[in-house]
Amino acid sequence: MRKIIVIACLVFICLSVVGQVRIGLLKYSGGGDWYANPTSLPNLIEYCNNDLGMNIEKDYVTVEPSSNDMFNCTMIHMTGHGNVIFSDFEIENLRTYLLGGGFLHIDDNYGMDQYVRREIKKLFPDKELIELTFDHKIYHQKYTFKDGLPKIHEHDNKPPQGFGIIHEGRLLLFYTYETDLGDGWEDASVHNNSEETRLKALRMGANIISFICSQ
Repeated sequence: MRKIIVIACLVFICLSVVGQVRIGLLKYSGGGDWYANPTSLPNLIEYCNNDLGMNIEKDYVTVEPSSNDMFNCTMIHMTGHGNVIFSDFEIENLRTYLLGGGFLHIDDNYGMDQYVRREIKKLFPDKELIELTFDHKIYHQKYTFKDGLPKIHEHDNKPPQGFGIIHEGRLLLFYTYETDLGDGWEDASVHNNSEETRLKALRMGANIISFICSQ
């Protein structure tokens, strides 16, 4: 029964890629505020649809790592400030989703780095979380970021970095660190970011979604 469910769910991934794109927000356990940046995904979706003519469902869905609902999503976005804990079953389910064609974007909103790296290692113990070079295609879609990720929100005076998990030549997990893209996607009044800064964040977000749909 489990195999049948998985196969059926993987079909949904294929349908979402060729048809309308659906984005999910990951509701995880551990105490971290998975619900941070409530206006970020709606603004990113609106930007992509209006400015790039993408076909993304207007309303994102909240999904849990144990649920088959995430198999309906082209991309799952994860953010927050604190602890992250995946159960063994959630690890298995997430791994199946990712290896079957799904994509996970993790955006450190500050304070989750040590926890998310631990869980990524549990998710793919035989793979290395590597920093993507600036010539990677994710930085060169509709918009070009020749120096990699833009700096949106200052945390610890470190440069922004983009890390990934690659399986059989496909990037299936993208971890953005020391950039805080989600803050830049939010309404301008939330963090008082300049329009220039917000535009950089939205364009990088659009690049991520464009890359997912093209790889």
